[in-house]
Amino acid sequence: MSIAGMTALLEQAFIEASKLSPPEQDMLARWILEELASERRWEHLFAQSTDVLEQLADEALAEFRAGRTQG
Repeated sequence: MSIAGMTALLEQAFIEASKLSPPEQDMLARWILEELASERRWEHLFAQSTDVLEQLADEALAEFRAGRTQG
């Protein structure tokens, strides 16, 4: 079961997963797919927030330079 691009550890995990009952395999597959989708959503949201974070950082630095912060 060697799939191009798959690491040895991932291949081992799939071999072990193939020993589970079909319902357990489906449950594991759903969980993996949901986790991957969740990660993609977070990456997308974070990429969109870069401009906002940069603006907040600029504002914080301006307040620091103006002496309006407490340390």
